Amino acid sequence: MNVETILRNKGSSVATIAPEDTLEAAIGLLRQLGIGAVVVSSDGETVVGILSERDIVHALAAHGGELLKLTVSAAMTRTVVTCEPEDTVASLMAEMTNRRIRHLPVLRGGRLCGIVSIGDIVKNRLDEIESEASSLRSFIVGAA
Repeated sequence: MNVETILRNKGSSVATIAPEDTLEAAIGLLRQLGIGAVVVSSDGETVVGILSERDIVHALAAHGGELLKLTVSAAMTRTVVTCEPEDTVASLMAEMTNRRIRHLPVLRGGRLCGIVSIGDIVKNRLDEIESEASSLRSFIVGAA
């Protein structure tokens, strides 16, 4: 199973925000969409950073109430771990676990084409397990 399969099921929509937008706007977007991270991009295709709930908490600890006035670029993670549609789900699980991250933007030819979260990975794995279990039950019933 690969990333492309996950994107085919969930879609390729990605929430983005410009680096010069405020953290107040970013927090509002995260809340409105019910998501935990937003890709930082000036053009919707090139990834310049990612802003997660963790980044916001770190900025809050450092800046207190002034947090909302800061720009996204002041709090975002600049070194973004990404993946490609051909990457396997197993490799993403390992990468996310080792790096302790929950979101990976998906790039095709250097352009943003989706995002996968740890929730997407877990759902995919549960679907695989359920399918395998169903096949085994059918095999057992058919063999009896």
